[in-house]
Amino acid sequence: MNPSANGWIKKLLNQVSETKYAETDSYEFYNRLKQAGFIYGSNIKVVLDIVKPFDLTEEERCKINLLLTYYFVYKKGKSQEDFTDSLIRYYKAISDQKRSFFEELFGDKTPDSLLEKMIHKRIHIDDNFITKNFNYFLINALLFVDVLGYQRFLKDENDIKNYVNNLESALETIVFSVIDNKSEKTEYDENLIRLFEDSIRQKNAELPSYKDAVSFIDAPFEKLYAIDLVCMASWTDKIIDTEEREFLVRLKNDLTIDTDIIAQSMNDINLFYDEHKDDVAFLSSKNLAQSFYDNSSKVVSKLITRNSKRLIKELSESKEAMTLLAQSTQRNLTDDEQKKIQTQLLDIFKSIPSLAIFMLPGGMLLLPLFIKFIPKLLPSAFDDNRIDNQKKND
Repeated sequence: MNPSANGWIKKLLNQVSETKYAETDSYEFYNRLKQAGFIYGSNIKVVLDIVKPFDLTEEERCKINLLLTYYFVYKKGKSQEDFTDSLIRYYKAISDQKRSFFEELFGDKTPDSLLEKMIHKRIHIDDNFITKNFNYFLINALLFVDVLGYQRFLKDENDIKNYVNNLESALETIVFSVIDNKSEKTEYDENLIRLFEDSIRQKNAELPSYKDAVSFIDAPFEKLYAIDLVCMASWTDKIIDTEEREFLVRLKNDLTIDTDIIAQSMNDINLFYDEHKDDVAFLSSKNLAQSFYDNSSKVVSKLITRNSKRLIKELSESKEAMTLLAQSTQRNLTDDEQKKIQTQLLDIFKSIPSLAIFMLPGGMLLLPLFIKFIPKLLPSAFDDNRIDNQKKND
């Protein structure tokens, strides 16, 4: 069974043990999803060990876990509709037809093929993941929002799109509230909050207040999921500091859940770290914001490298841009200089298709990374400028 080849869904479902599914209650399945890394956005194995993860990529494990979770929900819901048909109808119901990234797929006439493409499109992260709201964490760790939406869809299809949008927005508010609650926030913390705000599905809509967010989270698994996301976001070197712990206590009271749930969630993330700290990107970073920074840095670096020849050509035609970028390796640019270089870079990006992503909403957040990395990744273009600037400083 190869999740990157056609026909993988049918083959996977044939491997599912109906007995194992029937014997596993919903809470146990959720805990197994955490152990597999699905809830944390980093799939290190397949839930319930239904498929041995040998030679599977992170993306393939994520596909399998997402499909198996949908199927588990479907079985527990005892729907009479065909599983594939119901899941396709769900995705269509929650998509925005005007700008849906599933839109071009809906013409596919084969249900299995369509669903495979939908799931691939939903979780696939490549160089253009920035166009999918910039954030690896949001795409993978928030997949369980889709699952909770499908669970409700099987019971009541009415207003399902608003439910999914509101649930995601409420969870995002709660997650970055813990970051906003810190007395000392890093640049990465501030950027992460802004990215959450830019990443909601319902564009041009404000995120709810903390009070409204917690009032929306009322189902048991919504509450468990919210606590797990907060523990993951606040986790730092296996320590949740005093302010973060106080926020968790407040959240516990607002969601009316037992203290044991908080303790279990903190213990689970620590156990996951102990076992997989070398395999999971966000756990090897200081915190979630640092993980975003690291992931973004990799993408920006790759984009610069792949477009190096074109960039050198375009930059060489802008003496001021070259000078400012070279000076950025020696000192911090002033606010006016930052604005100048950003304006000139945006003009250059317009002429390079693969860099047009920086023109999208939120793209400006990545410009500082571009300014930071381009002199290092295009050294031949900046050596002379560095020498000239050094002479001027001397």
